[in-house]
Amino acid sequence: MTVVDAESRFHVLAVDDSIIDRKLIEMLLKTSSYQVTTVDSGSKALEVLGLREEGDDSSPSSSSSPDHQEVGVNLIITDYCMPGMTGYDLLRRVKGSSSLKDIPVVIMSSENVPARISRCLEDGAEEFFLKPVKLADMKKLKSHLVRRKQPQLQPQEKPLPLPQQKPEAVIQQQKPEQPPQEPAEEAAPEVVAVSDCSKKRKAAAIEPEVLSSPVTTNPRLSSSGLAVET
Repeated sequence: MTVVDAESRFHVLAVDDSIIDRKLIEMLLKTSSYQVTTVDSGSKALEVLGLREEGDDSSPSSSSSPDHQEVGVNLIITDYCMPGMTGYDLLRRVKGSSSLKDIPVVIMSSENVPARISRCLEDGAEEFFLKPVKLADMKKLKSHLVRRKQPQLQPQEKPLPLPQQKPEAVIQQQKPEQPPQEPAEEAAPEVVAVSDCSKKRKAAAIEPEVLSSPVTTNPRLSSSGLAVET
């Protein structure tokens, strides 16, 4: 949705007894893409708003109340000096109504009277424009309309804190799992192979020793036991 589409949803009620000023404010509002309804008196403005001119503020008129509820008014801009009901009187009636008190009200006047301006602002007016109204003044209305239109945001629930892990558990999680190591096979005892050549050499070295050693023979006694043979 574009900005123009959003602003075209806002409905402004313009109140002024001067036809010239009323046409001017209507042109400026339509140029700013607002929906506009114009009336020439405060009493007719109350009819559009669904309020009686005299009596209880909260009692709506039977003819205009259903239409008002369907169309709706998002902002009221009214002249201060008007015959019968002034713009200040209209401001008081709107702010005194429980159903309309939240509608922003803007006052216009060709007279720059500080006491009048202060009284209107203190009693609930959002702005006080000096005539002739300019296009730049219409841009100031947007902030009041958007602020009233925005729904109140609900506070977001804070997320629950995560349970803190012990340092040991964190360290264990950070360490990568290592595959189990297979037990090392026991080293087989080295077998020294003895070749046939080495066996023969050892045998050859033993034979001379046997041959060179003197052979002692035990003396044999003859049957007579007298002669000893050697």
